[in-house]
Amino acid sequence: MSEHLRTALELAASQIPALPLRAGKVPFGNCRRCADNACGGRPNMKHAGPCACPGPCHGWAAATTDLDVIKSVPWHRAWLRASAVAYHPGGAGLTVVDLDNADATTWASKNLPATQTVPTTRGEHWLYLGRMQSANAVRPGVDIKSTMAYARWLGHGTGTITALPEVVRALAAKKPATARPAPQTLTVPAPAGGGECRHRTPTYLDRGIAMAEQRITEATSGVHSTVYRTFLAVLSTHGRCGCLTEAHVARLFTAAQTKGESPRHCTEAWTNARTRLGL
Repeated sequence: MSEHLRTALELAASQIPALPLRAGKVPFGNCRRCADNACGGRPNMKHAGPCACPGPCHGWAAATTDLDVIKSVPWHRAWLRASAVAYHPGGAGLTVVDLDNADATTWASKNLPATQTVPTTRGEHWLYLGRMQSANAVRPGVDIKSTMAYARWLGHGTGTITALPEVVRALAAKKPATARPAPQTLTVPAPAGGGECRHRTPTYLDRGIAMAEQRITEATSGVHSTVYRTFLAVLSTHGRCGCLTEAHVARLFTAAQTKGESPRHCTEAWTNARTRLGL
């Protein structure tokens, strides 16, 4: 048994959802069946929609506490190639304040309540008991990892873990320094012929939109291309049954504009994706 697999089993036994990371400290990519979220859901999680992929697909959402899944043949192949183990903090009821350098650590020591700390390559992870919305770059060198995110497992650290303080929640609630244009809403017409919705529950659609938002938010390069591909994936899954609403589209446009896309670029990407799919 590999060291990474052993660590993952220990985490899962403690109800900490684990997943393998490949080189570069990133999750394994989706299989062909699940590419572009075509399956519409994530595996190994309750209320996950229709996806039943046996492999570690869907990034952070693949994290699981199911020992049988972690030891399964498809996951075993991934563990053989894994370079590290990660976990889903929100799934364990935790929030990680990721301090990426010495300056960020100094700031935390002066401004955040003491809690359990784990040393990283360049800084520290501060762990708090409680979950919240994840957010990147809440201040220089500081990310928050909790729901819909993963963190590399680096050990139990030192100190006593304390409750998630309001000062950390407030970091994610801060408004961006530069105001972005208000999202441009679109009316999404019902498909010709009044297509029938094939989605089993509203959760299926909501999770698809949430994962699309995350994909756009986490883009570090090629944002325009990422936005177009994400719009295309959403429309290919949800565009023909008429269940998309203006509120769903506004969420996607807001995520894109927060990354710097203009309303015009959002509209063009959405229109081009619809044209490609014949909608």
